[in-house]
Amino acid sequence: MSESNIGDGGGREFERVAGALRVRMADGTYPLESFLPAQRELAKEFNVSRDTVQRVLRELMNDGWIKTRQGQGSKVVWVQQVHSPTSSKSADGMVSLRPIIEHAFERSTVTMDVFTLTSESLEAHLRLQAERIRGGQIAPKRIALRMLLPSESLWLPYWRTEDGRQDDVLRERYLGLLRRYTTSVRSVLRSLEAEKLVSSAGLEIRRVQLIPPFKLYLLNGTEAVLGPYKAKKRTIVLEEGGEIEDALDVVGPAAGLTHHVKDDNSNSQGTVFVNSWQDWFDSAWDLLTEPAQPTPSGEREILEQP
Repeated sequence: MSESNIGDGGGREFERVAGALRVRMADGTYPLESFLPAQRELAKEFNVSRDTVQRVLRELMNDGWIKTRQGQGSKVVWVQQVHSPTSSKSADGMVSLRPIIEHAFERSTVTMDVFTLTSESLEAHLRLQAERIRGGQIAPKRIALRMLLPSESLWLPYWRTEDGRQDDVLRERYLGLLRRYTTSVRSVLRSLEAEKLVSSAGLEIRRVQLIPPFKLYLLNGTEAVLGPYKAKKRTIVLEEGGEIEDALDVVGPAAGLTHHVKDDNSNSQGTVFVNSWQDWFDSAWDLLTEPAQPTPSGEREILEQP
């Protein structure tokens, strides 16, 4: 799959390219210590201007993914990894998130419960699995996704500056990303159903009066991926141009994700961990969420599928 399509669900060019490059670094396409393609190659592949590519690289550098030096290109200095003690592929138990999601999608019925600040990473991984389905590599019959997202009415502890003058800009930037990737997740699932590649692809979204301090994926009721969000100050590059220095941001992929798997022992650490977080998610879903609100397209946010 070419990630040049990532973020097409209403996304702007800047975030489309930035999201694609983050995915490639996270899934190992561009491994640690490797160099990204030249700016002109990226501009040609993604059909964007060199200026857009330069702003994307500046954003990735400010966020700690790459280091860029004149005449040497952009080098990957950090990649997303998940500590998975059940993995046999790595002596230290460190793997990328991609094989964990791929394994989850090899079932006939795929269920995912997600609590996150945005669905950016989820959207990218869903697109990767959609391409596997189209290529005949996997053939799930049913996909059911539930997303807990923070209410847009909440005060945000992130995306602020000391003087507060740019706080509204940063808040709208976050809300734009939240809406954009949510729309794209819905589009990916609907496309699979419309193409009759799966018999059912359901999405339910509920809003909760909580700012996620962590990212949580629950996969098929048998696996959990959990990691805390990390606050940091950095320079944020805006899509429309310009920068905001010393902005309080949050880093998700660097959140020290851990992977836990249930087994046949009801008292094992993995089983207790997964069951505990599934119980938490179900209780938050049933008792803490807000009534569904109409989306900009007029639909209800809670979308029921059989």
